[in-house]
Amino acid sequence: MTVLTHIFVGLHIIGIASLLGGFLTQMKAMGAGTARFVPAMLHGALTMLVTGVLLVGFREMGDGAPLNHVKIGVKLAVLFVVLALVYVKRDEEHVGKGVFVTVGGLTVANIFIAVLWH
Repeated sequence: MTVLTHIFVGLHIIGIASLLGGFLTQMKAMGAGTARFVPAMLHGALTMLVTGVLLVGFREMGDGAPLNHVKIGVKLAVLFVVLALVYVKRDEEHVGKGVFVTVGGLTVANIFIAVLWH
């Protein structure tokens, strides 16, 4: 089970890299007002959702340390907002700067919640 958990942690990190990488590649376009949500951002957010739910399930099944459900709930809520914004605006030719910055900011916030909240 440990190997499986490590595989899904790796996939979770790949998902966040895809979401954040998609955001960072569009920053220059954001300055020009032509930024859009690329498919990698949607796929990254979906990967994070699926792998995150599986990781919580693995942790609940095991006899490991107790899980901080409040932290998981906050991270899930932030991810749902990001996923909703990216999903709804995915086909638009240009996304407003405010929405785009919100997705990037929430993505970075989710990273820091994961790392700093114990």
